[in-house]
Amino acid sequence: MKKYIYTIAAALTISAACFAQPAKEINVGGLKVILRTTSKDVISARLFIKGGTANYSKEKEGLENIALNLAVSGGTKSMDKLKFNDEAEKIGANFEAGSGLDYANMSMTCIKPYWDKSWSLFADAVLNPAFDSKEFELSKEKALGNAKQTEASPDGALNQIAMTETFKDRNYGKLPQGTVTSISGITLDDVKNHYNKIIGKSRCYLVVVGNVQEADLVAKVKETLSKMGAGTPAPAESKMVITKGSEVIVDRDIATNYLMGVMSAPSLATDEGVWTDMAFDILYDRFFVELRTKRSLSYAPAATYNRSAVTSPYSQIYISTTNPKKSLETMVEILDSVKKSGFTEKELKDKRESYLTNYYQKMETSSAQSAALGRSEATGSWKLDESFTSKVNAASLTNINKAFNKNTAAIKWTYLGKKDAVSKEDFKQTNHKDVYQSPY
Repeated sequence: MKKYIYTIAAALTISAACFAQPAKEINVGGLKVILRTTSKDVISARLFIKGGTANYSKEKEGLENIALNLAVSGGTKSMDKLKFNDEAEKIGANFEAGSGLDYANMSMTCIKPYWDKSWSLFADAVLNPAFDSKEFELSKEKALGNAKQTEASPDGALNQIAMTETFKDRNYGKLPQGTVTSISGITLDDVKNHYNKIIGKSRCYLVVVGNVQEADLVAKVKETLSKMGAGTPAPAESKMVITKGSEVIVDRDIATNYLMGVMSAPSLATDEGVWTDMAFDILYDRFFVELRTKRSLSYAPAATYNRSAVTSPYSQIYISTTNPKKSLETMVEILDSVKKSGFTEKELKDKRESYLTNYYQKMETSSAQSAALGRSEATGSWKLDESFTSKVNAASLTNINKAFNKNTAAIKWTYLGKKDAVSKEDFKQTNHKDVYQSPY
């Protein structure tokens, strides 16, 4: 009980420290800037780029990830990589980049005493990347190595197959990190052209969190990032809703078999999205108890809602097992049990407390807060981040059960393992009989 009380108290303390100042939106020369001023002397700045997989073709998947990482790690027109890294190391500034399904970002983390110098390096990297041919080849080799490692890993291969099959001929069917085949065909000209296409005010927005004054930030952005061109908006795609289940069986001679089921979900921008997120968090616990603890079918079963998927939100269920038939049967039995009887008040009470505690603990750093604000902006508005806690507290058991019933109707199954261990008949869908259908 004492441990529980201390955990909740710590969460409240973290919450107060993190969100003492609400975020604010500023327009600086046509560039949207989101600032959350805190007392933290560690400052995080992230430039987000909208579009994600919509920004490139299937043949060029991995292109954006290479372009952004090369921009922040390959030196600038005024400083080669060695000089840039030396300057960053002297002041403890860190630069990273990553590309996802719906958006990408380039980030800088620094400490308050070196904010001015760190910002100068960050702005220079964004506006004037060197795109040196030798550094490009090194970045490409690194991306190829990562792709080979992913494709060799059963978990990595399963996720790739699940995404490309579930979202076939859609943007989500493209892999942000790329494949060995796609990366091999990417050229330096591809990188330069792509970067110039996506870095513009119509696709970009800046998020800054830390001990930064508004006037200072506005002055810095006005002298640097606001000078980028307008560019063109990111391509848009309609939402895909999974209405019919299916199965994809990929034969691989491995000791353990891997399964993933994908279902459509509501946007995190809606109340229903928060309810679904909470529901799958509770489902995760049920899977753990039934599939691991009671039946010893798997070491690490999982159920998750993908908070980063904006255009076509989805949730996933997963298991690695030596008994795929029994695992499939049990997973669907658990889903049907929840759809018929619902989660319990105790499950919701326990989950709400641990859910918010985990959320606040993850928000301790400026970097985590800037990432959350940026994700919320990509989802619909940065303000969603600040209303998240109230939505969780307002969620009722009825809300959560309705959302779960509505969003577990059809499962796209992907199987990687011994083909003889399963048959198509093993890949079950949830039972709609005696299941309450939500009217909304």
